[in-house]
Amino acid sequence: MNSYYQHYNTVASGLALSIEIIGTLAFAISGIVVAARKRLDIVGVSMVCGLSAFGGGTLRDILLDRRPFFWVEYHNWLWVILGLCIAAMIFLRSKHIELTEKSIQIPDALGLAMFTISGTQIALVSGSPLFVSVLMGVMTAIFGGVLRDIACNEIPQAFTDHRPYAVIAFIGSWIFIACNHLLMSDWMATMISFMTIVTLRMLAIRFNWSIPSWLSK
Repeated sequence: MNSYYQHYNTVASGLALSIEIIGTLAFAISGIVVAARKRLDIVGVSMVCGLSAFGGGTLRDILLDRRPFFWVEYHNWLWVILGLCIAAMIFLRSKHIELTEKSIQIPDALGLAMFTISGTQIALVSGSPLFVSVLMGVMTAIFGGVLRDIACNEIPQAFTDHRPYAVIAFIGSWIFIACNHLLMSDWMATMISFMTIVTLRMLAIRFNWSIPSWLSK
């Protein structure tokens, strides 16, 4: 097991950073879309966007006692997110684009995949057990969306649409670990996990897959 963790301690920081940034941007866009649908002002849009983009990673870093937080260490990305919010509001208002629920699905699926991978990878590097690392990947992936929906006065979609969401993150995290145990490169493991999570999520939406829920009376 020690050799397994040593392998992860050699993970290229550039790859880990790239994954975190892509996931952050994807969830930031999903936050902007949800906030715009609620017709929030620039303060509301920025808050919802920030919660969506940084909520999951912050919870992960707190539980792993990891400092500094991603958005503190790379604080320039706060300006990027703020600029993205302002640009999105100007564009959406000038074009009078009507946002639908479907407009959130692609960025949300991308964010789900990238944050699942980054959360799992960071937990493994910290020396966490495999199952804990998987749970960290799932929490990183879903908690930002949960905060986003709560801030918009909605029951979190991850808990109510009955489509596999956290379950897909759970599966994708184990696939990432399995690929690395098979001594695949980090890039290959990332791509396989990413494609699996995005494909499963889009198939779940397309064919309306559902997980068991309470029976109605």
